[in-house]
Parts: sequence; structure tokens; C-alpha cells
Amino acid sequence: MWACVLAGFLPAVAAEKRSPNDAAAPIRGVDALPREQRRAFLRGTSADWRNDTDAARALAPPPIQKAYPADAKRVDLVAPERFTVGDVSAREVIGNRRSRREFSAASFSLEELSYLLWATQGIARIDRDGAGQVTAHYRTVPSGGARHPFESYVAVSRVTGLAPGLYRYLPVEHQLLLLREDADIHDRVMAACYGQTFIGQAAVTFIWSAVPYRTEWKYGVIAQKLIAIEAGHVCQNLYLAVESLRAGVCSSMGYSQARLDALLGLDGTEEFVVYLASAGKCGEAPDSGGTPEK
Repeated sequence: MWACVLAGFLPAVAAEKRSPNDAAAPIRGVDALPREQRRAFLRGTSADWRNDTDAARALAPPPIQKAYPADAKRVDLVAPERFTVGDVSAREVIGNRRSRREFSAASFSLEELSYLLWATQGIARIDRDGAGQVTAHYRTVPSGGARHPFESYVAVSRVTGLAPGLYRYLPVEHQLLLLREDADIHDRVMAACYGQTFIGQAAVTFIWSAVPYRTEWKYGVIAQKLIAIEAGHVCQNLYLAVESLRAGVCSSMGYSQARLDALLGLDGTEEFVVYLASAGKCGEAPDSGGTPEK
């Protein structure tokens, strides 16, 4: 999974904000860089990056989630304290974790989807200063400096009580923001993922985008490495949470960057897709393996 995260996230280096002095410099694709230079991404930097950040320059941090229109349609999710699902031991779900690519026609319940969204990007606590400004927020996954650079989109085909379509998770409100209803949303996601059939058969596909500046604000030149690592944290939580429902999930980096960004309406520079995973109910016993694993 880590190789997949790295392969998908390296293009973010090219999208990094540049200073005015670099404005005329060409941006080369990752495939044009020598192998040793690509490996530098993993090593980070030998310099002291701590003072060369916008946080150190006392610039205001970016918001913790994207804004949305006041009149946008939002769907309330089941609150974490009301969850009745996922009550399985950590030892069992870790032992049974597999990538599963065969899904039944069954639907997830709204409570199950609420649980999966909370498990991957839910907010446990928000700290505010005397003026009410957010000073820190803590989610169900770790993130360097609690920066949490991801936005979560869900392509919904089969969730009880939800119209098929594209939604964005609002972790602060624990709600879903309807972007558009679309009965063919999974066909469109599958087409952007080179026709991988398990994606077209999924009940829900989770698509994570990165807003790099959230992490760059505090961590400067090592931000991209942090974001790549943290994508793995998010997806592993999804794997374990889905396993606790005795359902199936499979992550994928096999997608067209341009097509999937366009499908979600992202600019591809300040926000772009970095990872996705498709989930559904299994038509077989959850420990039988089924298809090739990873």
C-alpha cells in the first residue's frame, strides 16, 4: 500500500507553491526526474526546515475544511455516541484484514456509512482560543501537527436513505454535503479508474483529496512526505472499520489524475485526488480471501 501512496502522491511535489523568484521555472513531471531525485522525497531534508514555514512567519493557518454554500443540501449522519455497529475486537479485525474485490448487491446502512466516515476523518475534539478561532483539532487518525490535509468525497451507489451521487464529508458538522445526485456515479468513477470492475460494483467509493497547504503551512519542505504517510493512516483505518462490519474494501491507485480531479471538480493544483478505496457488502465469508490479496 505504501508504494501506491508514494506513486500517487509524488505529483504533489510539482504542485507545491513556488516563490515569485521561481515563477518562470518549468515544472517537470515525476517521470522526468532521475530515480535518485525521486528517492529524495522519502528522505526528507537534511536542512533545518523549522523556521522556513508560514507558521513560523506568523501567517494565519488555512481553514480545517473547505467552505460550502449556506443553502447547500446537507445530510445528518448518525452521531458516534449512537453507533451500534463495529463492535469487534481489534485483534480480530487486524487478523482478518484483506483487500476484497467482490461485492454483493446489498446496501450499507446510513449508520454504517457514518461509522466509516467517522473512523477515517471524524473529529474527536476542537480547541478554540478566546476569540473562537480554531487552534487545534484532533481526529480519529494521526496527522503531523494535527494539520489533517485531506478532504473526503464519497461516491454513493447503495446506501439506505441516500440518493446515489457524489458527496463530501463535513467532519466539523459530521454531515454529508450533497454535490450532485447521479445514478451512474460509480460507472463514472470506474471509467476514471481504467475500468476496474470492482469499483463499479461497490456500494461506496471513498476518494481522498489533499489540500497540501494545510500541511505546508507548518512543515514547509517536508510536508509532502507527511501527507503521503498520512494517506496510509486514513486508508488503514477504513480497512479496519470495514472489516469490523464484516464487509469488504479494496484501495486503488489505478486512476487517471486528470479525469478523477475533473469528476470531483478539483483544480488539480491546490487540491487533487491522492487515494481511493471502494467498499461493499461481501457475498462470502469475510475470512475466505476470495480474490488476490494485498
